[in-house]
Amino acid sequence: MWVNAREVPRFYPNAVTLAHDDASIAEQLSNIEILLKSNLPGRWAVKDSFQALDLARRGFDVLQEASWLRSVMPTGSSATDIDWQRETEGKAAWPYHDPNFAMFTGRRGFRVVAGGMLYRAGGVVGLSNVVAEAADAVAVWRSLILLASRTFPRLPVVGYESGGELAAALDAGFEIGDPLRIWVRARE
Repeated sequence: MWVNAREVPRFYPNAVTLAHDDASIAEQLSNIEILLKSNLPGRWAVKDSFQALDLARRGFDVLQEASWLRSVMPTGSSATDIDWQRETEGKAAWPYHDPNFAMFTGRRGFRVVAGGMLYRAGGVVGLSNVVAEAADAVAVWRSLILLASRTFPRLPVVGYESGGELAAALDAGFEIGDPLRIWVRARE
């Protein structure tokens, strides 16, 4: 289990499960009990990466149920009129440099209509923060798969989604993986 016992930015978890065998689950629940006794104010979130924990009895509510996604090879073209641009170091939008990170924005004219973030780690490329209007969603996911393959060649792309975003990702060529759950708990 990865744990941050301090305040985290909005939409980020304080803990992420990394295994789901019986011994790991028992240790994770014990760690969560210890963390809940800390004096951290505000909201706590746990990303249950394998949907293996029951945190309802510990005062948590389910924020989101989702599924992991995986795409190995890009398929076809994105077939869109969206112009993609990698946001680069020195721009106000993302003023730091990390060779494992890439943020892309998609525009029609001067208007930003889509986007996504890529991060290379552990032999995969994580895709997150996908933004797309419903009519463009499948093409945006396809474009991001192609951008990932060009930016970080020969690595599978992974992420997680739910609802309409999950459907768009699957239509774009992603394979569905295991379920996951995000739990939240308001602190007293």
